[in-house]
Amino acid sequence: MQNKTIALAAEHKTLQASLTLPQEARALVIFAHGSGSNRNSPRNIAVARRLNDDGFATLLFDLLSKEETRADEATSEYRFDIDLSARRLVEVIDWAAHGETTQTLHIGLFGASTGAAAALIAAAERPSLVGAVVSRGGRPDLAGSDLPLVKAPTLLLVGGDDKQVLELNKEALNHMVNEPRLHLIPHAGHLFEEPGAMDEVVRMTERWFRASLL
Repeated sequence: MQNKTIALAAEHKTLQASLTLPQEARALVIFAHGSGSNRNSPRNIAVARRLNDDGFATLLFDLLSKEETRADEATSEYRFDIDLSARRLVEVIDWAAHGETTQTLHIGLFGASTGAAAALIAAAERPSLVGAVVSRGGRPDLAGSDLPLVKAPTLLLVGGDDKQVLELNKEALNHMVNEPRLHLIPHAGHLFEEPGAMDEVVRMTERWFRASLL
């Protein structure tokens, strides 16, 4: 298994990324983290490692450059800019589709929190490249007018006790036409910190990507 720290170019910015390539991988899962997070998100890393063990390649990357991250820490200028996140995710998808070590891999997107909206917008813009989407505690409603354009099979994972986000996910379902699936994880809150909650996230994510990408 290869583990690489690489630099990606998006919108003339340099974004740091972590790429893991298991031998004989057939699919790549690209992660889009939520507002205020980065590629070192412990929950996303936990999901990525389990996917690696299951033979999936993974790419976790920072949506902001180092300079933008410093500015955001002071002013929160970028963290809720969904359009910015989506544009950069699209560029990263294009890079993966043509990269020397990734161009043969089917692409799935895993979005957490506001990153789920960016993943759905990117899937709408790259329907021929994105084969599946998983949202963890996501805000798909923030994808707005792009929701009916998403063609990739979509799984929405929501904590059963995360009532506000659950209602927002249900609202988003009304605007999607690709027969998305909403799966509730019982007794889990927004961060899935409860015993067994993240295990259920991983299990459902693995199953969804295996069925849709392989």
